[in-house]
Amino acid sequence: MRPSRHILGWLAALSLAVATPLAAAPQRVVSMNLCADQLAMLLAGDGQLISVSDLAQDPRISAMAETAAGYPVNHGRAEEIYLLRPDLVIAGQFTSGPAVQMLRRLGIRVEILPPAESIAAIRQEITRMGGLLGREEAAADLIAEFDRGLASLGRDRRRGRAALYYANGMTSGRNTLAGTILDAAGYENIAGDYGIAMTAGLPLELVVMAQPDRLITGAKWPGQSRSEAILDHPALKKLTPETAEVADRDWVCGTPFILRAIEALQ
Repeated sequence: MRPSRHILGWLAALSLAVATPLAAAPQRVVSMNLCADQLAMLLAGDGQLISVSDLAQDPRISAMAETAAGYPVNHGRAEEIYLLRPDLVIAGQFTSGPAVQMLRRLGIRVEILPPAESIAAIRQEITRMGGLLGREEAAADLIAEFDRGLASLGRDRRRGRAALYYANGMTSGRNTLAGTILDAAGYENIAGDYGIAMTAGLPLELVVMAQPDRLITGAKWPGQSRSEAILDHPALKKLTPETAEVADRDWVCGTPFILRAIEALQ
């Protein structure tokens, strides 16, 4: 009895799959983006990640500065990264284009991670990083831990209206990571009153007229930046007793560390 063409086709496909080994996980991974740094450090196997960006060691903006201190840093220059002999480079969407292009011309594999601005996008980024590193199981475990953390925060409680206000009079709407954090903490974002969904300028007068229950500003940086002077305006100081100056490191990147930002607002 002759096997059918379907069976023969299936056997041929099976033989090809057996003969073609799965792509090996990269062994020398370099990250040149702050947010990719953190996901890579959370998921990489022993010795797999060989360099992170210099920003990863800055405690003002990096949620994993202490961990990053144990890694060699790079400054996003193609020449220095090439000399590390990576088999995978992970960059961000806004990483220096010329450096990425040069590395690719030199035959280095470069993968780009876009910023994660929502809870769903954070899960997707974790999954993608796990796939790039060949660490899918670790990624699944991290997502499960992240989801447990979200569930424990009691996100259904509403806490009133809040205003996000930064240097130069900027605010963030619902389609941003800061807006996602604000919503998860139980606040209504006043940016929605003015049709702001992304990051945009918001006149001080409109902030005052909105009468938010809570004002949330970024941490001030050392120096005398005139862009931050608006945050010292007397009208803001009288606006609400509930003013929070938040740590940038927990707000900058779409990683599980946003749980700390959400908890800090509750």
